[in-house]
Amino acid sequence: MKMVAHGGGGDGGSFHSLTRWAFQNLNLLPQRTPLASSSSSHSFSSLLNYHYGIFIIVQRRRVPILPYATPLLSSISHCFCTAIQMFVQMPQRTTTHIKDDIHFEHVVYYYIKLLLQKPRILSATVAHCAALKIGTLAYLPTSTSLLTAYSKSGDFNSSWDLFHEICNRDVIAWNAIISASIEHNCYRTAMDLFEKIIKSQIGLDSTTLLLMVSASLHMKNFDQGRAIHCLSIKYGMLVDISLGNALTDMYAKCGVLSSSECVFEEMDYKDVVSWNSIMRGSLFNGGPERSLYYFKRMSFSEEAADSVSLSCAISACLSLGELAFGQTIHGLGIKIGYNDSSHVSFSNSLISLYSQCGDVEAAETVFGEIAYKDIVSWNAMMEGFASNEKINEVFDLLLEMQMLGSFQPDIVTLTIILPLCAELMFSRVGRSIHGFAIRRHMVSDHLPLLNSLIDMYSKCNLVEEAQLLFNSATVRDLVSWNAMISGYSQNKYPEEAQNLFRELLCKGPYCSSSTVLAILSSCNSLNSLPFGKSIHCFQLKSGFLNHVLLVNSLMHMYINCGELRAGFSILHDNSDLADMASWNTVIGGCVRGDHFQDALKTFGLMRLRPSLHYDSITLVSVLSACANLELLTLGKSLHGHVLKSPLGSNTRVQNSLITMYDRCGDINSAKVVFKFCSIPNLCSSNCMISALSHNKEFREALELFRHLQFKPNEITIVSVLSICTQIGVLRHGKQVHVHVFRSGILDNSFISAALVDLYSSCGRLDTALQVFRHSEEKSESAWNSMIAAYGNHGNGEKAIKLFHEMCESGTRVTKSTFVSLLSACSHAGLVNQGLWYYKCMLEKYGVQPETEHQVFVVDMLGRSGRLDEAYEFTKGLQSNGSSGVWGTLLSACNYHGELKLGKQIAEHLFILEPQNVGYYISLSNMYVAAGSWKDATDLRQSIQDQGLRKTAGYSLIDVGLG
Repeated sequence: MKMVAHGGGGDGGSFHSLTRWAFQNLNLLPQRTPLASSSSSHSFSSLLNYHYGIFIIVQRRRVPILPYATPLLSSISHCFCTAIQMFVQMPQRTTTHIKDDIHFEHVVYYYIKLLLQKPRILSATVAHCAALKIGTLAYLPTSTSLLTAYSKSGDFNSSWDLFHEICNRDVIAWNAIISASIEHNCYRTAMDLFEKIIKSQIGLDSTTLLLMVSASLHMKNFDQGRAIHCLSIKYGMLVDISLGNALTDMYAKCGVLSSSECVFEEMDYKDVVSWNSIMRGSLFNGGPERSLYYFKRMSFSEEAADSVSLSCAISACLSLGELAFGQTIHGLGIKIGYNDSSHVSFSNSLISLYSQCGDVEAAETVFGEIAYKDIVSWNAMMEGFASNEKINEVFDLLLEMQMLGSFQPDIVTLTIILPLCAELMFSRVGRSIHGFAIRRHMVSDHLPLLNSLIDMYSKCNLVEEAQLLFNSATVRDLVSWNAMISGYSQNKYPEEAQNLFRELLCKGPYCSSSTVLAILSSCNSLNSLPFGKSIHCFQLKSGFLNHVLLVNSLMHMYINCGELRAGFSILHDNSDLADMASWNTVIGGCVRGDHFQDALKTFGLMRLRPSLHYDSITLVSVLSACANLELLTLGKSLHGHVLKSPLGSNTRVQNSLITMYDRCGDINSAKVVFKFCSIPNLCSSNCMISALSHNKEFREALELFRHLQFKPNEITIVSVLSICTQIGVLRHGKQVHVHVFRSGILDNSFISAALVDLYSSCGRLDTALQVFRHSEEKSESAWNSMIAAYGNHGNGEKAIKLFHEMCESGTRVTKSTFVSLLSACSHAGLVNQGLWYYKCMLEKYGVQPETEHQVFVVDMLGRSGRLDEAYEFTKGLQSNGSSGVWGTLLSACNYHGELKLGKQIAEHLFILEPQNVGYYISLSNMYVAAGSWKDATDLRQSIQDQGLRKTAGYSLIDVGLG
């Protein structure tokens, strides 16, 4: 009869048919009377096999092997199914050959022992039936091994029932059921059984205590583990090296390294597992130095290091950044033969060491020498490439792993790839990984993968998909909440981030410093200030101000919300915690808020602290302040300090120097900095083109663009188009337009706005409108440019119509929009409409009027001859208006010949801006128009006496350029 091999996971029909087959064949077995308990007639000892927390009770004494038992056991290494068939056929074949003194219990016992090699519920049931049939279940080794076979097959209930049917249970049987309980995560049951052993005075052995150490460790019950240690000392069982190793491991994993070291040092004999346990324990408790110390001691002991020892030492070197010592261990591993394919874990540790220490070439060499790579090898190499910013190599290796290595990505692989997709915004690849994870049922069971997906979608600006994934998750941890809050903050959804934070707090005091950092980043406007203050109170109450990152984030929040004084106060109160980043936060916040003098004062205070040395971020902010204040002398002084330090070769610092010299009008120094840039790059070229344009050196800027060695980006294109607009060179502008079209970046809203400005300034309003209408994404600047274009060409009504179209499209109206609109009304003579829009700016659109808007109000009133109304408007402004507003009114007086009012305004302007020669020229022209030649001559002489000179005008004519 043929035996059908079958596992425990088959369909119901096959299971029932096999069960019927098994009971039919049991009828062939001879009937035997139940044996008396034979445990007393044999002397047994326990042998415990400890492997990954699973304990197996095996035979206690070598039993005489029967003729049929010999091939049965020998067949373990050949074919398990053949051995099963021999057992089934054994009764038929031994009826006439087995002598009366041969005990059938031995055959059943060895069959059960064979089951432990490949446990299956059906096979265990067959053996159980056989033992019942021939009456050998009372044979204690048989019943104990059968109990273990049930447990190993995943049927703990049958193990439990069988245990309670065993009479005269010895310590081996108790150990078996305790081992089964631990194997099935029933740690409380294991503890109850141990207490019964103590109360029944059955007696303990080292195996029992070893099992209980494992249970205590799984339950994270340190007190119970310590009690087991006391029992070990009381019964003198610490001579068992396995028990000593287990206690060493338990104390280390419970975070009590000192106790672990005490147990280790008191051991009379230490094997390689002992050394590995203390080294792993030291690493686990953040002591890589101690781990290397024990490794060095081990090298002088009688025990030779194995692959686990070497891997622990490599991990310690990785934590300490000890590349040199790691290379020594590598050499030792090669010397003792642990670099072959049978010790892949050692090679994997080496890959991580070399990668994290920056020697990725050595890591590649080790990886290439592994004959049979496992999934950990591929993951380690991919992580090494990722940490060394070799992104292309990561994706190439992922493809190679699937094609040549025949491995599919696991959880670790996906958690390595997803952060790269998030950083590079590879949303398409990220979605593919998400689909792969769903097909493999990975997402719902692995929180780290779920969190990585939420982070990836958030950083790819797909916050809706991140929200959907977060809401659909059945289980979330704090990292999930932090990732979603951070995603809302990064994508400018402050209200959603704050509501989610409140929901998190409602679930209990479930918050970390990462949560606080994420929610603080959502407070970046004046409207968020009250909530930001409440987070500050929460930090004070919960003790979340004990780290410099939290202090810096809080300062950043206050500065972004316009509370610069509060930022300074926090810096002062936490001065002992503050680092360079803290000062950079305040200095950078001052610059962003246009508080340039405060930025320079803060920089001066920082330099008084000898422990702090400014970095490139500091210099960029301070140079920006110098540029805006046009402090050329201070800027040159900083340049001198930069040249004496390594920061002189920093690209960002060099670009900031170019911009500083540009704003201060020293274009020659800017050219020198650009000429000696350490690494030519597109960003530096963009800064230089912008500087040349700002200083009216347009032809040189275009020449630099023509000889550009890099592919121009959007910033380059916008700068060049602006130059073409200023000098009216339509031909070059069209060439740039063609380049933009061929490069596929025409959809950029800033480029579209620059093209509209170009064509409208060159008189091509129809082409400007065509560019505007064909833009898929119309930014605020594009709308503003088109409204201004209509205004410049006198089409005020169309400008107003386009303004309403802009409002209906949902585009945010800004102060620049009203500058364009009021300019259009002024040029078209639409005074009443212009005054109405000025009035509605704050009331209806929430835009605060500024000097530029007031200038156009005065201009439109002046153009229409309503000078008295313009004068009253200017006098009613805060601080009596700026010089720009008064200057516009003076021009209107000049245009209408209002000498009396013009003279009054001019005298006021001479006080406000005595060096502006334009005001003198306007008043002089008014004198001439009124026939007051003497006054005009006196004024001209005054201009010469003060050394004022009028800038010569020039015109640009583009001839014959269609």
